[in-house]
Amino acid sequence: MAWQGIARAQPMPAAGPQTISDGQRISNGVVRLGFLLDMSGPYADVTGPGSAAAARMAVEDFGGKVLGAPVEVVVADHQNKPDVAAATARAWFDTAKVDAILDVAASATALAAADIAKAKNKVIVFNGPGAVRLTNEACSPVSVHWAYDTYALANSTALATVRAGGDSWYFVTADYAFGQDLERDAGAVVKANGGKVLGGVRVPLNTADFSSFLLQAQGSGAKVVGLANAGADTTNAIKQAAEFGLTQGGQKLAGLLVYISDVHSLGLKATQGMLLTEGFYWDLNDETRAWSKRYFERVGKMPNMSQAGVYSTVTHYLKAVAKAGTDETAPVMKAMRETPVDDFYARGGRIREDGRMVHDMYLFEVKKPEESKGPWDLYRLVATVPGEQAFQPLSASRCPLVKK
Repeated sequence: MAWQGIARAQPMPAAGPQTISDGQRISNGVVRLGFLLDMSGPYADVTGPGSAAAARMAVEDFGGKVLGAPVEVVVADHQNKPDVAAATARAWFDTAKVDAILDVAASATALAAADIAKAKNKVIVFNGPGAVRLTNEACSPVSVHWAYDTYALANSTALATVRAGGDSWYFVTADYAFGQDLERDAGAVVKANGGKVLGGVRVPLNTADFSSFLLQAQGSGAKVVGLANAGADTTNAIKQAAEFGLTQGGQKLAGLLVYISDVHSLGLKATQGMLLTEGFYWDLNDETRAWSKRYFERVGKMPNMSQAGVYSTVTHYLKAVAKAGTDETAPVMKAMRETPVDDFYARGGRIREDGRMVHDMYLFEVKKPEESKGPWDLYRLVATVPGEQAFQPLSASRCPLVKK
């Protein structure tokens, strides 16, 4: 269990609120932020170095300090192993004096780290993982789910696909918490809107050969093959589905979590017409374009919703520390919940009692090659889904913190 070291951001002109202080209310005289990411595995491209870069950008833009104390970023590769994520989180809180973990890539590792944060009474926020159980059974007073979740993805993409005539589904599902939640949530939307789920197959994480699974999907006769996976698993499945002639045979692929980097990597010829849901797109408005241009200059690619979400999370957390006048967990969480999220990532966002940060989601259709004006001009906005409609309603919550 080793992390990649501490990177102290160099102070820059402050863009966030600053409070003059002698630092006495900051434990150890430093605010230390941890990021448990996939730096080398199937989710490295959608979290990994890009998320770490977004975190450092946010700290730099805030001025490198809060309440007079320097802000440091600590990054670790959890290797997609829950035991590694839990052990790292415990060591960070116990010995490295990390104040908060502001992202954990992937759902199984996020659930493991969430347990540690709850036990240690430390703030933990999620942008990379999607399992809706993070705000249901696994919710806690110190956790926030920021960017997206399986309910919002299913509620937008599956509903649009069924309404377009894709009323019979077969699922190819990543066999861990995220994939299982995504299949369950999407299947429920399909059935609730008059469709049928004809079956599904569970696929081990980081599978290279999808041939046998895609043959089962092909043989099911389903109109839609729902890909309940992410990262390299999704891109491998889409590539191999094309090789098998799955879509040419009349079936439609529904990528239930497809990032912009996936579409860019696969190309518009392979992905054109695909419906997908995101919480952010670089080309939505002037603000998203301005921030994404700066990110691109640093990273060499456009940000996805999880990476942009990390920047938003870090900024919101630091504002909360400044407002609370301390980095102690309870006052900071109170300030985070009381303060609306109003930035390039979300307008009028708010953190509910179950830890869900509610904000608008966006349904996109991937452009045809001839419609694109550049390498990252990939999406056409189909619909804006208001946050109250996109995310699970509190009335259906299984979070013990929600009073009914």
